[in-house]
Parts: sequence; structure tokens; C-alpha cells
Amino acid sequence: MSFVEYSEKVQDGDVVIVYMGHESMMQLKVQAGGQTQTRYGAIRHSSDLIGLRYGSKVTCSKGGWVRVLHPTPELWTVSLPHRTQILYTTDIATITMMLELKPGAVVCESGTGSGSLSHAILRSIAPTGHLHTVEFHQQRAEKVEEEFQEHRVGHLVTVRNQDVCSDGFGVAGVADAVFLDIPSPWDAVAHAHTAMKRHGGRLCSFSPCIEQVQKTCESLSALGFLDLLTLEVVLRVHTVRTLSLPMPEFGPDSGPALSEGPFPSPSPASLPVRTTTPPRETAGHTGYLTFATKPRT
Repeated sequence: MSFVEYSEKVQDGDVVIVYMGHESMMQLKVQAGGQTQTRYGAIRHSSDLIGLRYGSKVTCSKGGWVRVLHPTPELWTVSLPHRTQILYTTDIATITMMLELKPGAVVCESGTGSGSLSHAILRSIAPTGHLHTVEFHQQRAEKVEEEFQEHRVGHLVTVRNQDVCSDGFGVAGVADAVFLDIPSPWDAVAHAHTAMKRHGGRLCSFSPCIEQVQKTCESLSALGFLDLLTLEVVLRVHTVRTLSLPMPEFGPDSGPALSEGPFPSPSPASLPVRTTTPPRETAGHTGYLTFATKPRT
């Protein structure tokens, strides 16, 4: 099992995702002789998991069932243990696209936090790229480094426990892209400039407050960054439903009534129409994504 390579069957030591429903998933580490309790009963690792094909249904001790899924960055994001606030897939997808990440790229990140974005970056740059990630908090740095090893992506990442604002990323002239998720990103912009390659690259900063964005943009402009762009990604899920609308009356000379189409007409006087309705409450603000380009030097 690896977060950047797919395996067919569950093995001892794998980290797997237990799917109990669209809104209910959990991660567990498979250990011979181990046992995990779920709402549907116990899962016995040796008899129920080891050797099982990923995606299979597992019957629990109480008669209910779950599915065992191969871990991906998206599944890890919704099931990881939160040590900090994390980025979710909507923002992550925008970040990886706008930073133009690809296999072989070198990326600098700060701060690492719970590693939600880190796993997505690693999948994007594997198998020959490298992530240099900086975490200020010592225990969080140690824990995320341990997770990278368990997920078998440790060879693709270097974790540093230091203050990026004062000590930088620990590298110079190597990064194709830089990501900042810290309280004062403007203090790290100069270090980001140093870490990036001379032929340029892309930078992204995540900040919850517009005042942080303004101050960061000032620092980016002062160091010659170009193409500054700030986005806010808000996810709105619409519900699809079919409504029955009355047929319009155009008078006796309007021709035959509409009888053909993608939907069968429930009555001569009505027509089914498929439409969408927005949610009553929309997910609130999470943060702004500011992107910039370092020109060639």
C-alpha cells in the first residue's frame, strides 16, 4: 500500500479506509491479530482484512457490512486525525492546478499541519519529485513525518521543524512551486523567493482574512512577483429534481400539443421539467487563495 501507487490486496501494516457511508469513513492501520470496532460490529484484521482485495465488502460481527478502500489523498482528507484546521478537496484541487504541479516537480510547503494538502502534492509530483515541508510545532512535525513513512511516501518528502519566517525552507534555488499557510505569509515571501528556481515558478498563499491578503500582495509586488490573483472557492451543491409545469395555451391555431421529448408527459395539461435548487444555507468563508508568478532572474 502506498498513497502514490495502487495495490490490489490488503497487507499487514497497510493503512486502509473503512467506508461506512458517504458521510462516515475512518482510517485504520492493519495489524495481524488486531481488531477494530465499528457501529456494525468488530472487524478482525487477520481474518477479515489481510489478503482481501481493495474495494471488497466486509461483514462485521453484528451482521452489518463496510467496504475497505485503498487510501487516496481525497479519502485521507475526510478521515485523517485533525491536529490543525485543514484544507479540503475543493481548495486542494485549485491549488494543485494553479501551481501547475506535475511529476518531477519540487515543492516547498509551510506549514504542514495535519498533512491534508501534503498528500495531494506528493501524488501530483510522484515518482521523481520532492516536497520540502516546514512545520513550526515539533510534535506535529514528528507525527506527520511518522505518517509519511507509514503511507510509504517518506522518500518523496523532507520534513523540517523550524520557523519558516525566520529560518526559511532550508533549501535555495530548487523549488518549482511554494505554498504558504501561516499567520504572517508576508514574512516568508522573501524565503519563498530564495527557495524557488532562477527560471521562475508559482507561489500560493492561503489566508482567512483579506487584510492578510493585502499585506502579502504588497510583499509579493515588492519582490517582483507577477500575475497576482486572489480567489475564494465556495462549494455550492444543488439538488436536482423534476417539477410538473402547466402546458402553455397558444390558442386553437397553435398546432398539436407537445407529446414528444426526453420525459413522458404525466397529463395533457402539464410538462415535467428537470431543474435544480440551491441549498438553504451555503457553506461559509474558509479562506482566500493568492497566486503569483516569480519571473526569470
